[in-house]
Amino acid sequence: MKYLRPLCSLFFCVAAVLFFALAYPHHLHYQEQYQLFLFDSGYVWDIVSVPGGVADLLGRFCTQFFLFAWVGAAIIGVLLALVQLLTLYAFAGSEWRGWLYGLSYVPAFLLWLFLLDENALLGGVWAVLLTLPVVALLTRWPAGWLQRLLTVVAVVALYWVVGPLWVPADGMTLGTHYYRYPTETPWLLWAAALSAVVIPIAVRLCRRPASAAVRPVASLVSFALVAVMMGTLVWKNSNFKAERVMHYDFMARYGQWNRILETIRTEKPNNQIGVTVQNLALAMHGMLVDHLFEYNQNGILGLLPDVGTDAISPLPTSEAFYQLGMINIAHRTVFEAQEAILDFQKSGRCYKRLAQTNLINGNYEVARKYLSALQKTLFYSQWANETLPLLGDEAAIARHPEYGRLRQMVYKEDFYFSDHVTPEMLERLYLSNKSNRLACQYLLAYYMLTGDRERYTKFLPQLEQQ
Repeated sequence: MKYLRPLCSLFFCVAAVLFFALAYPHHLHYQEQYQLFLFDSGYVWDIVSVPGGVADLLGRFCTQFFLFAWVGAAIIGVLLALVQLLTLYAFAGSEWRGWLYGLSYVPAFLLWLFLLDENALLGGVWAVLLTLPVVALLTRWPAGWLQRLLTVVAVVALYWVVGPLWVPADGMTLGTHYYRYPTETPWLLWAAALSAVVIPIAVRLCRRPASAAVRPVASLVSFALVAVMMGTLVWKNSNFKAERVMHYDFMARYGQWNRILETIRTEKPNNQIGVTVQNLALAMHGMLVDHLFEYNQNGILGLLPDVGTDAISPLPTSEAFYQLGMINIAHRTVFEAQEAILDFQKSGRCYKRLAQTNLINGNYEVARKYLSALQKTLFYSQWANETLPLLGDEAAIARHPEYGRLRQMVYKEDFYFSDHVTPEMLERLYLSNKSNRLACQYLLAYYMLTGDRERYTKFLPQLEQQ
């Protein structure tokens, strides 16, 4: 039974990886798209120059890898396993004998519960992880004036490195690098940090001799009990409804229209984002008018919903605006969505789309600003480098299969746009370029949903002629 503990820790790590990679992958994609990590000295200094900046920087650095779900899941699994191992060995080590062994997983499981929330930031996990070895070292240091001096130094240093992690106060005191809502307190994170110290102290106070024969069996049983109880809490507190919504948004982001059609055949979406993405995919395949009523609809808002003031719902709608050729509206929608990010970060996804809309509209210097920032990223830099030569090259843009097509579809005349898309807007978009099959489908679908047979009959022959 010599390898029992390492095997249990490995099992815990693998379980976390599989959960986030298979059951929660789009929560990871969601986290990645609401930050923009730059390999830039000014960006790094702005983060580390405030309390908790080091943990925040490490969290942001790791979050950029969430673009790939399996890599992000592996990072989370390793971090949670390290928290468990530090709780086990840094504080008590061999004293976690018998029935007490399973308690070493409680802090890591609480952090797992914390990360189920799409607004929980990875900087909080790093804050706990960086704190544990320091606290463990201080508790093992011989009592005396040197220990007191080191404690004072460590408290100041930790405050700057990880922030006020150990202060159970309001959200503004705790800082914004643990949770996306700056006014809310991440109590699960605080409970995990506190338990990582309190539980080992309790273990030391509860030391009892156990026979060599009983100890391994008791350790395994205690691990199994904690794993079952905490695993049940993880599963019950997982927001799989939000995961499905994020899945539709993810597919729309990458233009996976075939995959969307396959998904809606087995699971018809009944939420606003899912319906918007569903209708866009049907239109991209020329199927919207013929199959509109085979799927759940939300009235006319299922086509192009009113733009919200949050950072989430406008993005799928902006994808529809962009594909339709409503470039200015797509630009405004994405810009406002980015400004609504609650922890004031920028977005790699939004920066990329803003560069595209400015390029299509001929605002090359503004597009260059966004592309220059993306050049400093790890995963968007190649796209930025490939796009930069297009700026100002009208012939190259005209030949481009996406930008050339969309530039031809844009409105030819300016007009006032309200927060609600009207059939007149779609009609004007279609009449400005009658090869815009997507606009014609949306216009006809609009009339179908409103019951306007006269206008539907007027425009239907034009769709059939295309």
